[in-house]
Amino acid sequence: MKKIILSLIAISAFSYSGISQDTITNKKGSDYLFTEVKNLDETSVQNQNRTGTCWSFSALSFLESELIRKGKGKHDLSEMFIVRNAYIGKAENYLRYYGTFNFGPGGAFHDIPWVIKRFGIVPESAYKGLNYGSDSHNHSEMQGMLKAMVEVLAKKPQGGKLTKSWKKAITGVTDAYLGELPNNMEDFKFDYQGASYTPKSFAKHLDLNMDDYVSLTSYTHHPFYSSFVIEVQDNWALQSCYNLPLDEFMEVMESAIMDGYTFAWGADISEKGFSARDALAILPTDESTIKVKGKNNKHYSDAGEEKISNAFMTPVEERIVTQEERQEAFDSQETTDDHGMHITGIVKDQKGTKYFVVKNSWGDYNQCDGYFYASFPYVRYKTMNIQIHKDALPKSLKKKLGIK
Repeated sequence: MKKIILSLIAISAFSYSGISQDTITNKKGSDYLFTEVKNLDETSVQNQNRTGTCWSFSALSFLESELIRKGKGKHDLSEMFIVRNAYIGKAENYLRYYGTFNFGPGGAFHDIPWVIKRFGIVPESAYKGLNYGSDSHNHSEMQGMLKAMVEVLAKKPQGGKLTKSWKKAITGVTDAYLGELPNNMEDFKFDYQGASYTPKSFAKHLDLNMDDYVSLTSYTHHPFYSSFVIEVQDNWALQSCYNLPLDEFMEVMESAIMDGYTFAWGADISEKGFSARDALAILPTDESTIKVKGKNNKHYSDAGEEKISNAFMTPVEERIVTQEERQEAFDSQETTDDHGMHITGIVKDQKGTKYFVVKNSWGDYNQCDGYFYASFPYVRYKTMNIQIHKDALPKSLKKKLGIK
């Protein structure tokens, strides 16, 4: 990860604060001075471009860090292999619910285990998902066609029932845009690093056991230490999260990083204190100073709104959110399921405030090369859920949740 490192003169100027190592800032001219607490290995920042597939980019970035942690080396996994197969599953689900469920480019971290368990995984070199004459991802046309198709199919125009051909038609569109795949994935063979694989044998080679990964959240409308299907539109596969008290949820995230485990992070990024361009996500006690220029796009796939405030140049006092306030924001739908990202480290500023280091999937869009810093108060308030290796949880918590 590239960072803006201050000069030795600037470091010495702040030596009274106890800063004795390289100091990081969020942008040129900023008074934010970060020092690393923990920085874990990751692969390079990718760009989802004009798609709503952050969930695939972030979850695979997380799994790529998992492969590094497990000594499997660095690998670039195919986001579009996941997206293509998830689209088929979404279409099936949409029609099973008679067209009353969500169908769109969005998804959840759960989708990655859903695909890998059924079909396996492949490297980027085996399936780039760019079969439409472009060198960057843009799903506008494909998504429009798929949405129109499933809406027509849900009306069962041919004799009041679905024919046997509908799935072939949907698959034909995904394969036309992303790349053709066989009906039986065992027939999909590719060479990688001197060996031949199928998607499932490649997943086995990488030791990607999807049963090792769990999703966690923190809300009071379900009992703590139980699991429930989180009620967001993009959870089309109806998968469950374990529910923890907020303080314990935060402790799990912090201790995971300190113990060497990164995690995928799903969060609301529509808050005034989220500024991708300024490489910060903060929760100021006074948000009235923040002026907003422009707007976010529909799928939160770029830097979006421009935020103007001294709060992004100088550390400010932040709110400490209670469990009740967090729940109220979810119930009122102020907190929304916006974006999937990957948390790879922790830093602290000169006042001792801690921030998670967040790897995004919008390419090199800011002065921190596509990363940003999310304060603990922001994460506490706006985290929707995380996906993490089960061994990152304390043994006592695993036992309490019934995780083996």
